[in-house]
Amino acid sequence: MRYPAGHPPMSYWPFPPAHHNGWRQLWALMLMTRWLRISLPSCLYTLLLCPITPYSGVLRYKNRIWLGHDKSLHQQVISAMHSSALGGHSGIRVTYNRLKHYFFWPGMKSAVREYVQTCSVCQQAKPDRARYPGLLQPLPVPSSAWDMASLDFVEGLPRSGNSDTILVVVDKYSKFAHFILLCHPFTAFSVAKAFMDHVYKLHGMPTSLISDRDRVFTSNLWKELFGLSGVQLRMSSAYHPPTDGQT
Repeated sequence: MRYPAGHPPMSYWPFPPAHHNGWRQLWALMLMTRWLRISLPSCLYTLLLCPITPYSGVLRYKNRIWLGHDKSLHQQVISAMHSSALGGHSGIRVTYNRLKHYFFWPGMKSAVREYVQTCSVCQQAKPDRARYPGLLQPLPVPSSAWDMASLDFVEGLPRSGNSDTILVVVDKYSKFAHFILLCHPFTAFSVAKAFMDHVYKLHGMPTSLISDRDRVFTSNLWKELFGLSGVQLRMSSAYHPPTDGQT
């Protein structure tokens, strides 16, 4: 069956015309596209389902200005609501709430999120809103040798015999140091045994140990062993990792 100019006459359409009901228009459009074996973009279905009404020459959706699918216009509107003096480079939620009072288009929230996350001014000038960690507390000065010791690992060394790691133990008072050889893989038990064999048998048990947050020093065995011995474990914090900088 052939039709002039590629369009069928109204008498051949298998459905009655509908002009006021969005759902009836959508159903009619779906029947027509299936009958004519053609595909239409999804934006046409969106237009039929959204209650868009003309007002003073401007299309509105729920009393908001409809901007359609013009991406350049979207960028201009978002920039006016975010980067201008009115917007003040607000966050995603504030910019979106300000924008949705006046405008609407499909995918508006994702467009606002993408714009704010890629804003160069926000990336460079946004202050850190995290709670201030407070003043640094200096370590106490030990009263005698081996009253306070610090320890850390030197790893990534070329293998010498069966060893490729050095456990460094430094006395904070006298700066005397022990260099204990270890071999990967070592555990909290093997490190504790090496500490007892090379440090404890010569100098006794210190009252406190300074270290970073290595998996060995944060293990339950290490904490229980030195906790039962009355040793205070002073581990570095994320805000001040150079606590153990001496070792």
